[in-house]
Amino acid sequence: MVAPAASHSRPEAADLLVWYDRHRRALPWRALPGVAPDPYRVWLSEIMLQQTTVAAVKPYFARFLERFPTVEVLAAAPEDAVMGAWAGLGYYSRARNLHACAKAVAEAGGFPDTVEGLRKLPGIGAYTAGAIAAIAFDRPAAAVDGNVERVVSRLYAIETPIPAARPEIRRLAEEMVPQERPGDFAQAVMDLGATLCTPKRPACALCPWMQPCRARAEGLQETFPRKVKKVAGALRRGAAFVVLRAGDDAVLLRTRPPEGLLGSMAEPPTSEWRADYDPAQALLDAPLDARWKRLPGLVRHVFTHFPLELTVFLARVAAGTPAPEGMRFTPRVGLEAEPLPGAMKKVLAHVLEQKLAAPPAAAAPPPAPDLATLPEPEPPPRRAPLPKVLSRRPASAASVVKSPGRGRPRTR
Repeated sequence: MVAPAASHSRPEAADLLVWYDRHRRALPWRALPGVAPDPYRVWLSEIMLQQTTVAAVKPYFARFLERFPTVEVLAAAPEDAVMGAWAGLGYYSRARNLHACAKAVAEAGGFPDTVEGLRKLPGIGAYTAGAIAAIAFDRPAAAVDGNVERVVSRLYAIETPIPAARPEIRRLAEEMVPQERPGDFAQAVMDLGATLCTPKRPACALCPWMQPCRARAEGLQETFPRKVKKVAGALRRGAAFVVLRAGDDAVLLRTRPPEGLLGSMAEPPTSEWRADYDPAQALLDAPLDARWKRLPGLVRHVFTHFPLELTVFLARVAAGTPAPEGMRFTPRVGLEAEPLPGAMKKVLAHVLEQKLAAPPAAAAPPPAPDLATLPEPEPPPRRAPLPKVLSRRPASAASVVKSPGRGRPRTR
């Protein structure tokens, strides 16, 4: 529900575009002024930026482009290579949909240039379709992400909490899109939310929409958007089993099922993750018979809907030991090419740190005597200080002071 309007003007797209022309962010996927945007770069960046910060995406975007410079190269790549390049960005269903989308686009000969056409591609929802249509093809479409939700909810002081307010926010955002420069407008609203209209301590005095903003006029800008308090998920527990093979120091890995959490990602074998998991019974879930050692400490990771604690077990097996069915041994030097999610990288780091922890060094033996060099003469022993002689006068005795000018003692 939008708060009742006071005497506030309507936010004008022209005011925001003037600000954007002066203060636009330089981003690796953003075309320079006057240069036609590359739909592949726009699409790739928008998929990566879902639930991820700009700072985290920048290095991944650069490496991804270097490895897959065009949508055709990405479409022809093996899925393992795509998942490996994505590893660490999280939300791994995005990577599977990215690969599927690249295949569809390559087969069609290019990206559709409308919101309706883009929505038919794998992994492209309402926001992403609007962003690509506006930014890559200059279509008058709204791209409503978290930054835009915050800007619009403050402009109109929308009292309805998110997520229930999203249809209303989208309607208002669509009404603001200009026919001229809609792609720049979409990026301008994103930049405004990222740099000035921030969640805390927004820089309202610098905002080009300061005057029409109802939340600022009421002094309540930091309270918008209204949100329903999230309920934290219940803690889940499990066990992770790391097998190191002698000879090549390879690590036993497997690929998770394509559907579900961390789909198609690599991991050391793990048990189920449950709230009532008992680590004392964990060896019943071990992938092979071996002498398992339970490592001290826990590996903790927080997913979107629940936190996880893993007890880690380590086993060393003989050289030439074959991998169980559906698993593989990967040499240590090849681990970086595996699509390991953050949680599993923590598991391997926990094991390798334990393995590499060196025992305390033994005391070095004394050096052999050097018979060719005369020893240094020992310095003479230091004399102990003489003991202080205490006065034998009783403590109660009065001090005797000579009387000035007379020579006769007096007491005081």
